[in-house]
Amino acid sequence: MTDTPFTIAGRTFSSRLIVGSGKYPSHAVMTQAIDASGAEIVTVAVRRVDLAARGGESLRDYLEARQLFVLPNTAGCYTVDDAVRTARLAREAGLSNWVKLEVIGDERTLFPDTEALVVATRILVSEGFVVLPYTNDDPIVCRKLEDAGAAAVMPLGAPIGSGLGIQNENNIRIICEFATVPVIVDAGVGTASEAARAMELGVDGVMMQTAIAQAQDPVAMADAMKHAVLAGRLAYRAGRIPRKMYATASSPVEGLIGT
Repeated sequence: MTDTPFTIAGRTFSSRLIVGSGKYPSHAVMTQAIDASGAEIVTVAVRRVDLAARGGESLRDYLEARQLFVLPNTAGCYTVDDAVRTARLAREAGLSNWVKLEVIGDERTLFPDTEALVVATRILVSEGFVVLPYTNDDPIVCRKLEDAGAAAVMPLGAPIGSGLGIQNENNIRIICEFATVPVIVDAGVGTASEAARAMELGVDGVMMQTAIAQAQDPVAMADAMKHAVLAGRLAYRAGRIPRKMYATASSPVEGLIGT
């Protein structure tokens, strides 16, 4: 089987796993885990990281040395103005014109403010940004974000950091069916089976941070997630058998000896 490439805004990546750079117990564990994940795209929270820090041990030094693609995100932003300003700061700091756009609507649940998200997407796209918005698993909102110029849509599987897995598989399937841009499940995946399941639904990629960074062994979990995403994508392309109410013999009964 020949797979379609994982391409966002004209740029193709070999890994469909995107990982974050926060919440790790140490910088050393973070670097080992990112290496083990095989990910090429690593998100960086612009408001929580000193992007100017240099000297060989900074996050930026590590990412640049391995030629990883840095995806700035606007984590911690609760308004359109804050999110747009943070994206601009990242670009001015020399990262890129790509941004994982987050506009949070509620401090307790961390659910996105979808109305503000559409507005911020439209503004940033008009300024030349490649926008990947984190949003609810709502097919209508995803369509509005795509109409606003989003280069991909990133619906949540479950609340950020919850580890609950994909809570609404049907919505994710509908989003995949109608989207003409890549669909990347972002947030909620807790273990490898859930990453594989997300890929089996037909998404183009999976983004995760807490599931790896706060696992008992982040490096081993990163390796597991790498294989899970690969397996899930292969299973999706292979096409699973239909579900049936009753058993079906695994071997044909025709031609049996004695019949």
